[in-house]
Amino acid sequence: MINVLIADDHQMFIDGLKAMLYDIPGIKVVGEAMNGKEAIDYCELSPVDLVIMDINMPIMDGVEATKKLLKSHKTLKVLGLSMHNDRHFISDMLKTGAQGYILKNTGKKDLIEAIQTLHNGGTYLGEEVSKTLLSSFMKKPGKMQVNEKLSDREMEVLNCIANGLTTQEIGEQLFISKNTVETHRKNLLYKLQAKNTAELVNNAYKKGLIR
Repeated sequence: MINVLIADDHQMFIDGLKAMLYDIPGIKVVGEAMNGKEAIDYCELSPVDLVIMDINMPIMDGVEATKKLLKSHKTLKVLGLSMHNDRHFISDMLKTGAQGYILKNTGKKDLIEAIQTLHNGGTYLGEEVSKTLLSSFMKKPGKMQVNEKLSDREMEVLNCIANGLTTQEIGEQLFISKNTVETHRKNLLYKLQAKNTAELVNNAYKKGLIR
């Protein structure tokens, strides 16, 4: 039996995954976590074979949680999960030691295959994820246009950040929650390869994303 823990900050998505895996022989969802810290705490108390780990979560994200988990649980398998088919997200997750990466629009058949592959000692990348990695290897450095990777909402948040707005002010202006703003901010840091807000704005100026 493969004991699976689902870590995602959206309860509806957790419920959806649990429903998909409910009647699958050899797979049992034994727990759930709303952030990376909860995932670590759960694994300390209960036996888990595999964690389906969302990347963007509050308190502790999936990348940091995976680093900590695999450091203390050598046999644990981690399947990275994200809505972002972006080479930076993918590579950051795989560098932590995660054995797989799939997108949130992955179907039931591929999800089950990913879980079984990791449990048997293999690695698994979704078809679209594999194409993204292959494409990034084939492109020459510096040729990728960052603005092609930013969504309209991310561009709105980026401009608000450049104008000095706080998280709360951005949320009020764009009619989104503070958590959503923070998620977009984190995505922008990844995509523009910045360590902090100042570097984020500077890189955005260099790329011509803001003026």
